[in-house]
Amino acid sequence: MSKTTQAPARKAAPPPPGCTIDINDPTVQDAAIKIQASYRGHRSRRELREKGPPRILKDLKDVVLIEGSAARLDCRVSAFPDPLIRWFKDGRELKDGPKYRYVFEDPDVVALVVRDGNLSDLGKYTISITNTFGEAYDSAKIIIEVPGKIEKGPDNVKAKVGQTVKLVARISGEPEPDVGWAKDGEDIEEDDRVFYDIEVDTTTLTIKNITKADAGKYEVFVENSLGMDQSFARVDVN
Repeated sequence: MSKTTQAPARKAAPPPPGCTIDINDPTVQDAAIKIQASYRGHRSRRELREKGPPRILKDLKDVVLIEGSAARLDCRVSAFPDPLIRWFKDGRELKDGPKYRYVFEDPDVVALVVRDGNLSDLGKYTISITNTFGEAYDSAKIIIEVPGKIEKGPDNVKAKVGQTVKLVARISGEPEPDVGWAKDGEDIEEDDRVFYDIEVDTTTLTIKNITKADAGKYEVFVENSLGMDQSFARVDVN
């Protein structure tokens, strides 16, 4: 049995002309630096796009506002570069000023303060956070609590027998108040001739075919969980 002979080692083929690189060449070193910088820039832009678009870190919460006081809506946000912050109420942009105050607290808290609360402040509030990479939104409600109140009481009335008389009072309150009418200190029991209606902001007592027995002191009263109010009117019948 004969021994196998070992094949001679193959020499590496030389690179094609013009394809050799001298790593000590200053031109080659400069090109390598530019390639590395380009890669780092691409990676930074990618990371910025991942981290940069605005995000809501803590949602807005509904707030109860007592009439005459102030309410604050707080939100925690994240965005880079720094975003443009805008606030809206029921779709209308709110400008920073005496009534609506924009608040910025480091590092990531933004807030809207609503001053001198009243029923007109009831509604949906939205924050808009915008930068070059995107936009984020969040919304919450301001719920107004107003004691039951008679904004304008009924007028005194002089009527003739057989006429129809209407006593009208303008009312407000949130939560919506209970409403009642009384005559000479006694609650009115409604029927087809004497009855009252309650609208959004008014209540009307109607007395049809009035008689002399209907003359007297009439009272309207409103009440909710925050308070009550009342007003009086005199009805004279000739």
